[in-house]
Amino acid sequence: MEEKNPIQVADRLFGVVEFLAERESSGLMEIATALELNKSTAHRILTSLQYMGYVRQTEEGKYVLTMKIVELSGKVMSRFDIIGLVRPHLKSLMELTGETVHFVKRDGNEAIYIDKVEARSNTIQMVSHIGSRIPLYCSGVGKAMAATFSPDEVRRMWKESDIKKLTPNTITDYLDFEDTLARIREEGYAIDDEENQLGVRCVAADLSAPGKSAEYALSISAPVSRMDDTRLLKLADYMIKTRNEILEAIRPIL
Repeated sequence: MEEKNPIQVADRLFGVVEFLAERESSGLMEIATALELNKSTAHRILTSLQYMGYVRQTEEGKYVLTMKIVELSGKVMSRFDIIGLVRPHLKSLMELTGETVHFVKRDGNEAIYIDKVEARSNTIQMVSHIGSRIPLYCSGVGKAMAATFSPDEVRRMWKESDIKKLTPNTITDYLDFEDTLARIREEGYAIDDEENQLGVRCVAADLSAPGKSAEYALSISAPVSRMDDTRLLKLADYMIKTRNEILEAIRPIL
């Protein structure tokens, strides 16, 4: 059963913020209709957000988010000292492989992209961007982290996830998922074999202290045309080496 926010006004207020975050600008009626609010309620919410500095109106009368959201995001991200420690390694890995490198943090049953170093020669549009989320069950980074979970944690994550076949390669059978995690533990890295986005393969590894469930992971992503099985194994070697270097740098804060 879907949980409801116990404070309805907060649910509506942040619903407007999230709606505006997906668009350059929106009119009052568009917002009200999309969020199933009456016009006066939507107007009160927008007026409140304007007063607090989160929203402004354009000359055309449409509503847009201000940079205050970005300022808040920057303050939160500044607390993640781990990003500053990891980024040089991400850059080095991108230079070494010529492919896009991601760094994620676990948030429940999803991973959030908290840093990304884009390849200079990308020939395919990656769906990832900093702040976007990806399910654990169908991503390289997610499976790399899940391989460090206890059996109970894995079962709970699977049960609470909305398991969907996003591509023909997405694993949707729990026993197959368990087998995949066992292989990851043995080999030391995970693979996203076009399971989340067709045309893209990833090699990933967790960043965790011994005996702890991983909260972070990194990956190398590339078009399938540049990542056949032979190159995948080579990139996996680079991944494991980089993972070990990063762990040396961040171990005190894990």
